[in-house]
Amino acid sequence: MLCAWRELAATARRTTAEGLVVGTSGNVSARVADTVLVTPSGVPYERLGDGDLCAVDLEGRRTAGSLTPTSELPMHLAVYRHTGARAVVHTHAVHATAVSALVGELPAIHYMTAALGGPVRVAPYATYGSDELAAHMLTALEGRSACLLQNHGTIAYGDDLRQAYERTAQLEWMCRVWLAAHSVPGRTPSLIPDGELARVQEKLKGYGQRPTPE
Repeated sequence: MLCAWRELAATARRTTAEGLVVGTSGNVSARVADTVLVTPSGVPYERLGDGDLCAVDLEGRRTAGSLTPTSELPMHLAVYRHTGARAVVHTHAVHATAVSALVGELPAIHYMTAALGGPVRVAPYATYGSDELAAHMLTALEGRSACLLQNHGTIAYGDDLRQAYERTAQLEWMCRVWLAAHSVPGRTPSLIPDGELARVQEKLKGYGQRPTPE
């Protein structure tokens, strides 16, 4: 479990280093069996060490560590209870947060929209850390692996921390592209049609390297 915690802490530090969060905003978690490792509330990520390990069960009861878990724990636990996620990343990324305040859904500005399950929905605003926000998030995540949180930020999940982080970064990049295209006076950005998104989803299933038969 300590190895998983170290990877989680490294991912949390990466969100700061790459500008997806400021200070102690945002949070990261990873599921190990029925235990959820999660960043603690209000602790700068660069200070996270082995002694800061924070773990809860799927009901939110502390199972390891003495620090208080992130205030956004309800969102993380909701994802684990309702999906097969093994890791969750939540950020306050600048461009994604800006888009969340403008539209109800991120338009399909790039074919990588398909990698997140389709056009990314925006969960209606609710107070941070609330069960209401977690419920809105789950609705926005139906059929998706990421969503925007209105006037708040992003949340993405994956099979591991690497995938959850990459989906987060991809979402922020697509939001940046849409804002740039949408800002040109007198021009309307072209969008990827649903049929093409479906074709891309199929094509992505074979993306990357495959093991070479021995």
